[in-house]
Amino acid sequence: MFYYLFDFLDKQFNVPGAGVFQYISFRAAMALIGSLLISLVFGKRIISLLHRKQVGETVRDLGLNGQLEKKGTPTMGGLIILSAIVVPTLLFAKLHNVYIILLLLSTVWLGAIGFLDDYIKVFKKNKAGLAGKFKVLGQIGIGLIVGITLYCNDEVVVKEKIFAGKIPTMDVISTSEKNTQIAIYSEDATKSMKTTIPFVKNNEFDYSSLLSFLGDGYEKWAWIIFIPFVILIVTAVSNGANITDGIDGLATGTSAIIGVVLGILAYVSGNTVFADYLNIMYIPNSGELVIFIAAFVGACVGFLWYNSFPAQVFMGDTGSLALGGIIAVFAIAIRKELLVPILCGVFLVENVSVMLQVAYFKRMKKNFGIEYARENRLFKMAPLHHHYQKLGMHESKIVSRFWIIGIMLAVLTIVTLKLR
Repeated sequence: MFYYLFDFLDKQFNVPGAGVFQYISFRAAMALIGSLLISLVFGKRIISLLHRKQVGETVRDLGLNGQLEKKGTPTMGGLIILSAIVVPTLLFAKLHNVYIILLLLSTVWLGAIGFLDDYIKVFKKNKAGLAGKFKVLGQIGIGLIVGITLYCNDEVVVKEKIFAGKIPTMDVISTSEKNTQIAIYSEDATKSMKTTIPFVKNNEFDYSSLLSFLGDGYEKWAWIIFIPFVILIVTAVSNGANITDGIDGLATGTSAIIGVVLGILAYVSGNTVFADYLNIMYIPNSGELVIFIAAFVGACVGFLWYNSFPAQVFMGDTGSLALGGIIAVFAIAIRKELLVPILCGVFLVENVSVMLQVAYFKRMKKNFGIEYARENRLFKMAPLHHHYQKLGMHESKIVSRFWIIGIMLAVLTIVTLKLR
């Protein structure tokens, strides 16, 4: 909203300083500061409100150190995160940008699913919450909307590089000729099903290439591959964040680290100079997503003020489902979804640990009986962070070490753009 207001003031009245709102870097900084303020200032009020409404966490005795002490801690704190993301984005982003619209829709959609789940648990006293099939249906729904929009919308385009190299220019200082590196992009943007793929020469993969066996015109059937893949990524990352949210600050801090990397990737993808240097696709208008992800990072860091050990509030599914979904949709929008297994490695490992635990238990139960299976689990407890708790490690140390791993994966993700 402020963008449009100050753009009007700049063009109509030439108000000094109004033009600064044209810069993505300035608006991203303002969104970051705004989200931090909302998290810190209004977060305390929301926590007090949750206390008064007795919106407390129900805790089962799982034999984990410090677990029972968390009983009664306010949950549904994801409302703080959602507010701190949506409000600054509405204030500082270009709201007609298709990527911003998709991210706002995904945030509200998945936040609503999580809120419904938390509401059933807290107010209806149903520990199971929203049935799993309805959660998955909701995730599939937003994945379908995102996939169709990115496939069909005319604003979702890339610009192909038509020249990259050195040209002779005159050095004004020395009056001698030198070679200058430049990149020239086509005037017309094109629809494309290309995405960034790590560790591969040229760094690009075209979804439609998987259907080349269909013969001429196979490109028009790319949606058969792309849309289901989008649904898979949104569902997997959303659930991964949800599973990771098991101890104080783990999901929040990990999401903030991922958000910083996504912001860098969005900025370089929307800038011709950096896109040329890294030899990645130039995606017009994707730079606007930096404002959204700045609010996302600010919201996570601000929420950590209250969510770090010992937590004063839990985000609940209201926050965790939304965080994971935002990360997935954002990565898909900037065509970096194939980097998700690396960037979101913590979420992936947490997810896989649960699947392995269940599969191993069933196998042991079938072969040796229920008692043997219970006594010889693959992990002492799943997801993985609870396994380390069972080993006697303090949760704050577990969180710190997972964050360190997250930072290492974040650096590796950026490095992959030059490793090919």
